[in-house]
Amino acid sequence: MPSNGFPLHPGYRHGPPPGLAPLDEEVNDEGAMEMRSVQVAEKNEKKMPEPEVHEVPSNEPIVVSWDGPDDPQNPQNFSNSRKWVITAVCCALTINATFASSAPSLAGVRLIERFGISEEVSELVTVLFLMGYVLGPVFWGSGSEMFGRRYVLLLAMCSYTILFVGQGVATNVQTVLILRFFSGAFAVAPLITSGGILADIWNAQGRGYATSLFGGCVFLGPSLGPLIGGFVAADPRLGWEWIYWVMMIFAGACTLFAIVCLPETYGPILLTRKAVRLRKEDPIGNRNLLSDHEKLDSSFHGILERTLYRPWKMMAKEPILILITVYMSVVYGILYALFEAFPVIFVETRGFTVTQQGLLFIGIGIGSVLTTFMNLYFAKQVNKIIPKWKGFPPAELRLYTAMIGSVMLVISSFWLGWTGNYASIPWYVPGISTVFVGMAISAIFTSLITYIVDTYLLLAASALASNTMIRSLVGSVFPLFTVQMYHNLGINWASTLIALICLVLSPIPFLFFKYGARIRQHSKFAPCLDLKIAKQIQEQEEEQVRGRSSFYDFV
Repeated sequence: MPSNGFPLHPGYRHGPPPGLAPLDEEVNDEGAMEMRSVQVAEKNEKKMPEPEVHEVPSNEPIVVSWDGPDDPQNPQNFSNSRKWVITAVCCALTINATFASSAPSLAGVRLIERFGISEEVSELVTVLFLMGYVLGPVFWGSGSEMFGRRYVLLLAMCSYTILFVGQGVATNVQTVLILRFFSGAFAVAPLITSGGILADIWNAQGRGYATSLFGGCVFLGPSLGPLIGGFVAADPRLGWEWIYWVMMIFAGACTLFAIVCLPETYGPILLTRKAVRLRKEDPIGNRNLLSDHEKLDSSFHGILERTLYRPWKMMAKEPILILITVYMSVVYGILYALFEAFPVIFVETRGFTVTQQGLLFIGIGIGSVLTTFMNLYFAKQVNKIIPKWKGFPPAELRLYTAMIGSVMLVISSFWLGWTGNYASIPWYVPGISTVFVGMAISAIFTSLITYIVDTYLLLAASALASNTMIRSLVGSVFPLFTVQMYHNLGINWASTLIALICLVLSPIPFLFFKYGARIRQHSKFAPCLDLKIAKQIQEQEEEQVRGRSSFYDFV
């Protein structure tokens, strides 16, 4: 047991598989430049050497790279203050996008009054927004890896903000529902690209803190939505459309923040811009300069391969991504099921008003904040061993909060259901359980998102794209049957069913903690730098043991 409190990970007890090269071993890429030199020396008394003359073939590409490890243009070398501003942008956009998913949920009554629709149709305002989350990742994940994080994110956020105008002035419910779908497709962009942005700018030490904050914001937004939406819906002076004006104002402020403070952070795009600039400055001398990004297949098939096919190839071939997505999908569905279950538990059973019901979502927000502090504690523990792992600690060390959250979610679901079923039990007893439900959901999500980012690094956006599409699809289905399930089974048994499903899935983070490293070593998409470092550490320890044995033999 090391002094930092973390045991040696089970996946490294026998070291990584044989044949993996050490991290510092040189790798000859196909695009590396081959140089041939011609030396001309005069045979005189002093034998003064002539300078070497290098002839560069005109058809040989020269790959552009950073100007040393401290190049200020490299996003990894941004100042800490600038990195935290960029992280704040990601958090603000994430809160805004998830806030919009749940804000109209308590304003459904006003929509029913305005357009004369049924309760089931009013629920489509949330369902179709989440269905948009399924479409958007097709473009934003791999698109940010092709055209850059900044342009893709700003395009999505500006479009998302403008669409609120159409929703606010709509004269029929069909217009509202169609625009809600497209709003979700654009709003999902921060959820997809933020993980990649954080991987672009932070090393392993800072990434743990940053992704903890980002993951907490994923659930802070949905908890703020019903809170604010409840007050807007309860105010008779405000029309039904005012919830959309509130969302537009919030979205516009966050988009302006991103326009001012978010630079491009994707390294391959920045190197491409550098290559273009150098070729423009010296068209003849630098005509062979290229970036690795420019050498990618730019044909229609190549673009489809990176934007549409790659996220699904990763999903089909990566066991880690498959199981994590299944678990996160169920957890995500439970979150949005709560928006429909709370009226049954607190309005129908205890006679709460819409405003009082919205206040209950503060519990989920408090739980998300508490999870953030827990994540920061574990990130600090992981940072202690980062120097030993040369900046790339095992990704499985990010799973501690997921393991805690998986157990907590089962317990809190039982708690909410069996105390919420009886009106004789004070409201604050099931109300307190919402803190632990929020804490559990947030803990699972932040931990698993960080695990995905640390596992796939530069391909994290593609991994998160397929993950988001599937969990959003599942999450959009849950509100459609939640009310009926709670009415037919009762609050206690409906919550018991949810708790039992969570119980069946709860071993997933524990299994990955133990076997994740062995699974990752067969991945075609995960770089697995920690496995190579593990081999170096094992070889160093073996050399130390042999050195001590030789010393004792000599003595």
